Amino acid sequence: MRVAVAGGTGMTGRHVVQALAARGHDPVVVARSRGADLLTGRGLDAALESVDVVIDVSNVTTVGRRRSEAFFGTAGRNLLAAGEKAGVRHHVALSIVGIDRVALGYYQGKLLQEKLVRTGPVPWTVLRATQFHEFALQLLDRTRGPVAVVPPMATQPVAVREVAEALVDLAEGEPGGMAPQLAGPRVENMADLTRRLLHARGSRRLVLSPRLPGAVFAAMADGGLLPTEPGDRGGQTWDEWLEEHVHETGRAGS
Repeated sequence: MRVAVAGGTGMTGRHVVQALAARGHDPVVVARSRGADLLTGRGLDAALESVDVVIDVSNVTTVGRRRSEAFFGTAGRNLLAAGEKAGVRHHVALSIVGIDRVALGYYQGKLLQEKLVRTGPVPWTVLRATQFHEFALQLLDRTRGPVAVVPPMATQPVAVREVAEALVDLAEGEPGGMAPQLAGPRVENMADLTRRLLHARGSRRLVLSPRLPGAVFAAMADGGLLPTEPGDRGGQTWDEWLEEHVHETGRAGS
């Protein structure tokens, strides 16, 4: 099966490409560095030639609604239009658990992406997953100084490799609409994860987790990003990921 992976050079995309190749499929990386631009549409027709399935794990780094909607709206429309033109039979998109309950600007773009997929011309499946194990690492790396402020947040982190495998499972099947939500094996507190990560790094940075004002932070603290329905649960715990990550990098990405 020939499968195009939009965002195939990113963290999730690389795992999806590896999983596809390991199962004997023919992955096609759709990325600007490979000559296919999701925002301009340039190169998409050639990239999707003879493709059976598209897996969309493209992403943009932002917390703002305007930039998020601009990216996911433009990229989604271009990818779906090219998929229809190429005769793609199944469009699989990765989304996030809780985006309809937590009104973060970035999530508004993901909601727009889901709407485009649901109403688009290609039969579809959408998988909502919880935050990856790497999320605490990403939060830390976006902040500087001796103190890291982490909003109170309940999370059920999942291994990105397991998300990639689930996406390939869906790609191998028939279009199914909204797939059961995928989450990790255990509910965690993001501030606690951040402290454990700093300890593994040998860092003395202080982590503060004050209750911040606003509906977004209240929803995060009250479990708005946790799964609300039955679904698959990943096997790797966050502690197992941390042990593996420390072993791979020496000091947890330091």
